[in-house]
Amino acid sequence: MVRRLGVLVVQAVGMAELVRVRRPDDEGRRLQRLVRRGEGKGQASVVRYRRAMVILASAGGNTVPVIARLVQTSEDRVREVIHNFNRLGMVCLDPKWAGGRPRRITIDDEAFVVETANTRPEKLGRPFTRWSIRKLVQYLGNNPTWVVKIGRERLRELLAKHGITFQRTKTWKESNDPDRDPKLDRIEHVLDQHPDRCFAFDEFGPLAIHPVGGCCWAARKKPQRLRANYHKTCGVRQFHAAYSVGDDTMWGVCRSKKSIGNSLAAIQSCRAARPDGEPIYVILDNLSAHKAKKIKAWCAKNNVELCFTPTYSSWRTRSNATSVRCASSSSRTPIMSTTPC
Repeated sequence: MVRRLGVLVVQAVGMAELVRVRRPDDEGRRLQRLVRRGEGKGQASVVRYRRAMVILASAGGNTVPVIARLVQTSEDRVREVIHNFNRLGMVCLDPKWAGGRPRRITIDDEAFVVETANTRPEKLGRPFTRWSIRKLVQYLGNNPTWVVKIGRERLRELLAKHGITFQRTKTWKESNDPDRDPKLDRIEHVLDQHPDRCFAFDEFGPLAIHPVGGCCWAARKKPQRLRANYHKTCGVRQFHAAYSVGDDTMWGVCRSKKSIGNSLAAIQSCRAARPDGEPIYVILDNLSAHKAKKIKAWCAKNNVELCFTPTYSSWRTRSNATSVRCASSSSRTPIMSTTPC
């Protein structure tokens, strides 16, 4: 009220909007079920129950003071629960306590611990082949890159959290080819830039017919027996496979052996798949039969570029995985195509 020249003037002051929960659509049934049935008897369950009561009471049209008396808490706390529900939804029911001392290991420290555990010790200048909990704790506390002070039990919990377990090492091969990176770069370049003119060639073998044990009726302790296949009396075969990257097509044939002539025939079948005379690229491994002068001369004359994989990296040949599946059936039914090798 303001008095002006003896006249009492009343100014209307707008009231603040009442704090009220938004309309709970699908969440209303979940809140009602939680309040009616409850859940467990833990401390977290009690908190969820009380917060659900606040939200349901507000959805029913009750004011903040009434709800505060209902759940025996302060009005500010009721408003906080309502605002959190309007912003987060059902997530606001879960209590988030932050008891205990502050964390000493940050998220970045945790990532460094995981990265170090997944790295071979010899690459970090340690004279052993595998980490133990004691050695890993010692390295993390005394390394020139990033010092992380951590206990053994906490480290064990951290590794278990990220799914890192103590396992036996497996044998593997690392490419010792000095031109490893240039060769891989060239293969990736032709696959990205000219996929419709890329082919992969590989041999799979030796293949042989192996007897497979079956089932039959026989007298007790007198099973039928198969002769052991120690000697390949029928010889072995090599499956020569060629794969067209652009067409996603594979063809191949069984040969009696690996040779320069058979390898050249496979490369010629790739050239026959693109008879336009434009350049084609054949990805193959470092078998000596692939590097013969006869093959190089023919490829230079017919516009064929051979892209050799690095040593111990024949996995880069796309036909390698597919030929395994095809070769398993080729010992029984040879695979032929319109352009045989």
